[in-house]
Amino acid sequence: MTRKKRRLMVLLLAGLGLGTATALTLTAFQDNLVFFLSPSDAMANRPPADRAFRLGGLVESGSIERTTGSDGRPSATFRVTDGPTSISVTYSGVLPDLFREGQGVVTLGRLLPDGSFRATEVLARHDETYMPPEVADALRRAGHWNPAQGAAPPAETWNTAPRQREGRSGG
Repeated sequence: MTRKKRRLMVLLLAGLGLGTATALTLTAFQDNLVFFLSPSDAMANRPPADRAFRLGGLVESGSIERTTGSDGRPSATFRVTDGPTSISVTYSGVLPDLFREGQGVVTLGRLLPDGSFRATEVLARHDETYMPPEVADALRRAGHWNPAQGAAPPAETWNTAPRQREGRSGG
């Protein structure tokens, strides 16, 4: 084998190795990417049941139900809303101290076939002025908040508008 052919063979093998490594890396990233969706986005473009994503919005007033499971662990059911749409969320575990009605929340989990959301993690905003950027963007798109007019209004002021619940029209 001549020197030129050997060099060409080494370059081809290196290119093949680099291509394989790139493909494996991109595949791993795709499996681990977690997207953020508002309730309206989640119902309009339902992600696959095996796909985890972040659901964000405000905790709907009057929707929190706390229970204790048979295993003694606390669990909660509540609704996350962006105004026009709200989704029922179930979570087993201790909720953050700042979790309450009308506050911004981001949950990590999966959408179930019945349209409810099973959360594995719940994040609440950390002070009175902070709102996760994704939640603020969802509220702006839904027309419930214009940042130029000040802080976001409490959820109870716009929960009275007709909205879709879990993909169905009505109130």
